[in-house]
Amino acid sequence: MSHFRVALLQLHPGNTREETQKIGLDACHRAKSLGADLALFPEMWSTGYTIPQEEALLRASALPVGHPFLGAFAACARELEMAIGVTCLEQADPRPKNSLFVYDRHGDLVLQYAKVHTCDFGEEACLGRGEEFRAADLDTAAGTVRIGAMICYDREFPESARVLMLQGAEIVLVPNACPMELNRLAQLRARAYENMMGLATCNYPAGHPDCNGHSSAFDGVAYLPGLSGSRDTCILEAEEKPGIFVADFDMEMLRDYRRREVHGNAYRRPECYHLLLEEKIEPPFVRPDRRP
Repeated sequence: MSHFRVALLQLHPGNTREETQKIGLDACHRAKSLGADLALFPEMWSTGYTIPQEEALLRASALPVGHPFLGAFAACARELEMAIGVTCLEQADPRPKNSLFVYDRHGDLVLQYAKVHTCDFGEEACLGRGEEFRAADLDTAAGTVRIGAMICYDREFPESARVLMLQGAEIVLVPNACPMELNRLAQLRARAYENMMGLATCNYPAGHPDCNGHSSAFDGVAYLPGLSGSRDTCILEAEEKPGIFVADFDMEMLRDYRRREVHGNAYRRPECYHLLLEEKIEPPFVRPDRRP
């Protein structure tokens, strides 16, 4: 395939789940008209990243895998013949999770991911955590793309993207709900660069609590034959206002780059990385609110 187009749905949710669902479905139709192969929502779209702290309300807000809200996006993906990455507060035991569901153009669930690095220092301390990073092959009309997923705070840990790279991920989807400023954008740039992968991040627009838009896409291709210097890997940075922003990943360029460049897995020395699996935490990094 030559190109993979991801529509970043940088939108405000509605006041109810039903209203949010309608806004989302309408946006998916608009994304299809823009030539998208996949439409991606911000983090926890089903609640607008509202996390009830009262136990009964939290559980009432969480959706099982077969919930009609998710089913509507699966059906929409099938109708439009376009993949959809929709996010929600997922029903799980013992605690609900912050999750992404990717439905392919046939409406089949091909990737289900729960956020591994929850923000235990904030309102996410009441949520359960995912236990692994996952990559999957996504069938598009133009060919297959290997996708992976991180959610918001996951991006701050280089291990997240590294594990996905080792699973063969070419494009990583990053639903988000926080202010995207210089240093957080730099994290995304670094994850794309060091793993030779594309990253597509969708945030809520300005006006949504603690968010400011700036959804982005980095294609990870830093050097090209005949180019004297380093190339800007940022192929899209959205404004703060609501909108649908399409990132066009040149897959032929990315795959050629991954075959010949020095990053990723070419020269790693895993035998020297044993300390990365050490679970002991020493000062100054001890935090009393960290959950085991």
